[in-house]
Amino acid sequence: MKRKITLFTFLILFGLIFSACQKEESEFIDETDQDETITANSTLTNLMLRTSQNPGSNDDIIDGNSCSQVKYPVSVIANGQELVIESEADIALIQAVFDQFPNDTDTLEIVFPITLILQDFSEIIINDQAELNALIAACQGQSEIDCVDFIYPIDFFVFNSSTEQTQTITINNDAELYLFLFSLDENDIVSIRFPISVILQDGSTIEVANNQELEDLLTNANCDDSDDDGGVSDFEENLTTGSWYVTYFFDDFDETSDFEGYQFSFATNNTAQATNGSNTVNGTWNVTSSSTPDLKLFFGNNDPFDELDEDWEILEATSEIIRLKHISGGDGSVDYLTYERNPNNDGSNEALNILIENLTTASWFITLYEDDGNNATNDYNGYEFTFFTNGSAIAENASETINGFWSVEDDDSGFDIVFNFENSGSDDPFEELNDDWDVLESSDIILRLSDNSGGSGTDLLTFEREPNTGGGGDDPDPQELRDILQDGTWFVKTYLDDGDNETAVFNGYDFTFLSNQTVSATNGSSTVDGIWIVTLVGQNLNFEFDMDSPINDADDDEYKVLQYTQDSVTFIIRDSSGNIEDTLTFEKN
Repeated sequence: MKRKITLFTFLILFGLIFSACQKEESEFIDETDQDETITANSTLTNLMLRTSQNPGSNDDIIDGNSCSQVKYPVSVIANGQELVIESEADIALIQAVFDQFPNDTDTLEIVFPITLILQDFSEIIINDQAELNALIAACQGQSEIDCVDFIYPIDFFVFNSSTEQTQTITINNDAELYLFLFSLDENDIVSIRFPISVILQDGSTIEVANNQELEDLLTNANCDDSDDDGGVSDFEENLTTGSWYVTYFFDDFDETSDFEGYQFSFATNNTAQATNGSNTVNGTWNVTSSSTPDLKLFFGNNDPFDELDEDWEILEATSEIIRLKHISGGDGSVDYLTYERNPNNDGSNEALNILIENLTTASWFITLYEDDGNNATNDYNGYEFTFFTNGSAIAENASETINGFWSVEDDDSGFDIVFNFENSGSDDPFEELNDDWDVLESSDIILRLSDNSGGSGTDLLTFEREPNTGGGGDDPDPQELRDILQDGTWFVKTYLDDGDNETAVFNGYDFTFLSNQTVSATNGSSTVDGIWIVTLVGQNLNFEFDMDSPINDADDDEYKVLQYTQDSVTFIIRDSSGNIEDTLTFEKN
């Protein structure tokens, strides 16, 4: 009897324990309120998928779509310059190449094959541009929420209503979270172990207590780049805090000294002020509301502050520096404006201005090109190079014109000249010119450059005023120039007076230089007479030019002959410091 009671008691106890276990699990599921569970089709599930998916938009400048991310390293050719992109941070190298020439057409070629990482973190090899284009066309992924980051680990409780199985899953990163949520089926009911923490776009961390809080947070996340560091709100805060100084202003030439001593302040009510202690200039500022906001400045109509009255593209904006750019709607020339917290010590860069003035005055010929010691100068024989102040350039020979762009950069080691000429590929000699060249020597008659960025050797490039095959010489002949001017009629191609372009004064006039040293200019309705004289003074050819009114703006007896060919003659006047002051160029009709 005693044994039976014991066995009976055991059975009862076992039943109670089993019942309690079932009840505990049942109570756990019951306690999972419907408001605190998610399924495969829940709004919160979709939001968490968008937050954890592999980000694909940060490298769109390379692969052109937001459904995939490039797996680094990858090689690209940006505007003819080959770059190796080792990480996402290196994407800035591509943008730097694109920014070198503001009015050119930016091109980017990918060196295939490449590996792309898709939104679900799987990888695919792309062998050519056609395969990439097909992937771009098929891209229908949902936009990512890239301004909120989960802090891991996160625990999920999962109950499958079909199998009645319950499990706890710990997620340690975005990839695990995406795959977990993506693999949920219609029978899975999931709850999150709260609280969890997330990192917001500004770097702050907040704690989330339940599903509704998390759904509201992700739904209202504003991931617009304009609110990121350097965006509009941060930009305005930096702009209106403290004082700024113009440390660089470039309008065809470096004109930073025009604003030397002026302290700029920008108020939150959109007014601005520049003062040097004795003079105050009032102005206004606004940030345009667009996907790529501009800074619009107005400081009145008086020189030189009227030069700042533009819509400026924001290139860089931090608490210490603001770099701006403006492209003219007229000639396409580019102005640059930089504000910093401390003023320059020396104002404008006179050496930079001299380099630009020499480069953009008259034309040049390549007299030396060495590629790792191999002389390839003959590839450019017959080409005449002209560099314009708006940053464009042309190389012409008897049968074709090659268009291009140029820019000058000032770094710690000196000046660099960057060229970007149209070319048909690696076998085109003009592709070899597209590089960042160190300036070794610069004057009005020679420009010597070098480049060793390729790492395999040093390339040398020299421009001079006359081609290797003739012209000029050590002993200039005044009679040669006289004969050239007396052959045919001429027109004024360029007249710069102290850097101001006044060519329009001579529009419509054709000039005839006669052997008796008189010159006549006619525009069809009137004729203007004058004199001209070419003399040899030391090693220089001088040109005296004197016309009657109304086209006597260029009259002077101090012109030096800078360069001449059978079809073009350029005269210059230098100031007391030796800089080019006036430029007069005739071209034959």
